[in-house]
Amino acid sequence: MPLRFLILIFFFHFHNCIAQTNQCSPSSCGKIHNIRHPFRLKSDPKNCGDKRYVLSCENNLTILYLFSGRYQVEAIHYNNQTIRVVDPGVQKGNCSSLPLFSLSGYNFSTYGSYMLHQWNQEGTQYVVLSKTVIFMSCEKPVKSHVYIDAGSCSNGGSGGTLSQPKRHSYVLVNGSLSVSDMVDSCGVEVMALVPELGKNDSNASSFMDIHDELANGFELSWSPGTTPLPIQLGLWERIWDSIRTYRFLVLFIIGAVIVGRTILGTPCVYIFLIYKWRRRHLSMYDRIEEFLQSYNNLIPIRYSYSDIKKMTRGFRDKLGEGGYGSVYKGKLRSGHLVAVKILGTSKGNGQDFINEVATIGRIHHVNVVRLIGFCVEGSKRALVYDFMTNGSLDTHIFSKEGIDSLSCKKMFEISLGVARGIEYLHRGCEMQILHFDIKPHNILLDENFVPKVSDFGLARLCPLDDNIVSLTAARGTLGYIAPELFYKNIGGVSYKADVYSFGMLLMEMASRRKNVNSAAENSSQVHFPSWVSNQFSEGLDIDLGVETEEASKIIKKMMIVALWCIQFKPLDRPSMSKVVEMLEENSVSIEMPPTKFSFYLQEELVEDLGEYSSSSAWSSTQSGNSYSDTSLCQNAT
Repeated sequence: MPLRFLILIFFFHFHNCIAQTNQCSPSSCGKIHNIRHPFRLKSDPKNCGDKRYVLSCENNLTILYLFSGRYQVEAIHYNNQTIRVVDPGVQKGNCSSLPLFSLSGYNFSTYGSYMLHQWNQEGTQYVVLSKTVIFMSCEKPVKSHVYIDAGSCSNGGSGGTLSQPKRHSYVLVNGSLSVSDMVDSCGVEVMALVPELGKNDSNASSFMDIHDELANGFELSWSPGTTPLPIQLGLWERIWDSIRTYRFLVLFIIGAVIVGRTILGTPCVYIFLIYKWRRRHLSMYDRIEEFLQSYNNLIPIRYSYSDIKKMTRGFRDKLGEGGYGSVYKGKLRSGHLVAVKILGTSKGNGQDFINEVATIGRIHHVNVVRLIGFCVEGSKRALVYDFMTNGSLDTHIFSKEGIDSLSCKKMFEISLGVARGIEYLHRGCEMQILHFDIKPHNILLDENFVPKVSDFGLARLCPLDDNIVSLTAARGTLGYIAPELFYKNIGGVSYKADVYSFGMLLMEMASRRKNVNSAAENSSQVHFPSWVSNQFSEGLDIDLGVETEEASKIIKKMMIVALWCIQFKPLDRPSMSKVVEMLEENSVSIEMPPTKFSFYLQEELVEDLGEYSSSSAWSSTQSGNSYSDTSLCQNAT
């Protein structure tokens, strides 16, 4: 509907313009009467005539400004579309009067508004004029049949000045100068146009004949229907003039567009949407391929998708599923067991895949999961890891079987391994790696219960010096996200965000329970770390059901270190190197944090965390991939 409305407006405006043009009255100036389309005088209304053919009325003379010259219009013939003009410096009967303005056939081209023509005597066709008269001034007399002597009457006229004292004047009428015709002592003074000088050889003509032709002027023809528009016109003026000239063709094209839109509109829309969808995915694949070519020294192996299907036996043994995709158990041809993560739809132009390969693909540490290989083939993306026999840490923390199978000492060893792995990410590589998603689900255990930090889909690479990270939104899993990712006024986002997440993880490992429990009988225990901080501050013991004193000391040590890590302000938290040092200390009496552990706006934050933690759909579907916005590393101030 809007397109048809615009077309109607266009044709209404177009019809008005044509009607106004046809209503223009002819103008006159001096002896030139009936000046009409395509010509117009400067004083005529703007809608009259053609902007390419503007004439001027000066001292009752009709003037045509052509190139750098000013020519008098002698006649306009609309029947054969010619206009005859003459140089004002040339006076009929006065051979000493010469042209004021220089002009030759080279000034004209088919891209201008005029063409050099003369209507022949029969009135049946145009003949092209290219006869150029060249006035020469020579130091010495010239003996050549090409040079016509003009010295007898070329001085003293009212027109242009040709000769200088002690010089000789000649005229060339062959229309051009060749190398053989050039005389070293001569120079060109002025050039002019004349019609054909008759059927006889022009070289036999006298200077008086040539001058008479100059006084009669020369003719130009116009053809607005076929001649391209002059370059001097503006873009919209050229477009509008073309529409006026080819209006029937324009009508046909617009009609065809309307019909085509009606018949083929819907299929074209579907094709366009499919094309845009494919281009969006192609851009993601192109970005991944560009990354892989830039980091061609990566250790992981690139597998084909058929290799992935073979090693997983057609994705038969599924280990788990999350917001990132699904994980399957597989086996390499060497017999080595692997876990194959098939990535789902990317939310960040393939950024999750790039993050994981860029981080794990360049490092090796006993407490960081090893990336064996990857697959990028069309829309299919997969990551191949070492298979962890004992699964993820969360299955051992929050299950009854886990309590029986893992002693407090073993849990402490696992926490120390995780801390060493995170410390390596922060300080052990060429670039600092910020994980942003430390939680039990992302800690894997091998056959000897050695912990491996995994899932680097939200990781970022930063310089090793002190830095902050500029994020467009919070990232990670609720319950483990540092408060500075929500409250920007408490400090910048840095590696201290991973310290906070580790502290929440450590508290859950020590207590074997979730940090946030909305179903707790005592409202003060909804947020367990706050309750533990209050208990320790008041000198009260915490009964977690352990039987030995050694186990009680280990749990208390882990909880105090966790309280240090989850301090509200980032500056109050230790580095991971300091965390490892505190965990490795033989002394069990670690100093408590200097201030009582509390949140700014604690009640609101605890209520929010309780509400989010009670929503199992959020944590299970996101699996740490709640945000995938780009981030920048900046020097700290």
